Amino acid sequence: MMNTQKLKNRWLIAASAVGIHISIGSVYAYSVMTNPVSEIFGVDGSVIKWAFKIAILLLGLSAAFLGRWVEKVGPKISGTTAGIFYGVGILGSGLAVQIESLTLFYLCYGVIGGIGLGLGYITPVSTLVKWFPDRRGLATGMAIMGFGFAALIFGPVMQKLFDAVGVSTAFYILGVIYMALILSSARYIERPPEGYLPEGFKPGEGKKIKADISNIDANASLKTSRFYYIWIMMFINIACGIAIIASASPMMQEKLNYTPMQAAAIVGLIGVFNGLGRILWSSASDYLGRANTYIIFFAFQILAFYFLPKISTEITFLVVLFTVITMYGGGFATLPAFLGDLFGTKQLGAIHGMVLAAWGLAGVVGPTIYDVVKERTGSLDDTLEVFAGLFVIALIVSVLMKRLVTKAYKKNDKDLKLATAA
Repeated sequence: MMNTQKLKNRWLIAASAVGIHISIGSVYAYSVMTNPVSEIFGVDGSVIKWAFKIAILLLGLSAAFLGRWVEKVGPKISGTTAGIFYGVGILGSGLAVQIESLTLFYLCYGVIGGIGLGLGYITPVSTLVKWFPDRRGLATGMAIMGFGFAALIFGPVMQKLFDAVGVSTAFYILGVIYMALILSSARYIERPPEGYLPEGFKPGEGKKIKADISNIDANASLKTSRFYYIWIMMFINIACGIAIIASASPMMQEKLNYTPMQAAAIVGLIGVFNGLGRILWSSASDYLGRANTYIIFFAFQILAFYFLPKISTEITFLVVLFTVITMYGGGFATLPAFLGDLFGTKQLGAIHGMVLAAWGLAGVVGPTIYDVVKERTGSLDDTLEVFAGLFVIALIVSVLMKRLVTKAYKKNDKDLKLATAA
């Protein structure tokens, strides 16, 4: 029998998850450091952006390959490991800037920091899904919201630190802050006891927990078409969104004639809407249905990316941009709950990690497409039209996923009725 006296508070578990994600989510404020760091190294901003691309690539790869390890050792150990890697990566980036070694900067920020990102990202998510069987979308949205909101906090903080103490010292200060926050959060987070249900929740009364389509391990998930559907959907949503995020500060300076500090403020606001989208869309998916939520994302973004560069009114431009960012963040936050629906919680962390390999690849492909097309055409219109075309593919795949999910639930309901009748 479960000892309720020793049971941790699931809302504090969620707060710990936010602590981890708000630290590693500072990667989304990267565009603030692009110009100051490129000036120190004496290279173009696109060269410095490769550290960001490498970090996101390693995030995806480490999440994919270390997902099973995270499930095995538990969130406390994996969270602590994430804190050490990410903290050391940022501290090492400060040293790289100080001695002006671009190779060391790529290694520390991109590789070491990227591994910390991947471990830190997947560590709390499968744990939260188990603590909140009644509110999967809300729970994962809370944690991943922290990842999105981080740019709001750390974008302006980075800019102020760069101005006040210099770039290398700013990295040292930030590295210590991130490491302390992640390590302290990792001390509290742990899995719920086997068979855990929220206090006062009784199956069959009030809100019912809808049965998952299946409850399979990571290897079995690779044999299903729905795994590849969700992988493609996430790849396109991430590639397009991250291209905008990685270029946000320079784009604002070019498109709206903003100063670097004004652009940094917009990066902060992008963080707000990234975070809001994660909690709002993931919570809404509990009611709209996960597949329907992604269909809404892609249908809107086809139009948004096509018309965005044609909008001349500042407020309208920003409203459309921020709405796109909510859907970018919402895609991440809705994903773990969707994976739980599709594959169950047996090896959710490992499956989540494999899908996040799409993030690693998209983190390189998206910004690279943006830079190459923008450089060759000199046109923001042409650049974003390419991404609008990618969203057409994503919409088609999401409709196929909707059909597959509907069919699977009908089959499960039919099998359940036959079993009950027998």
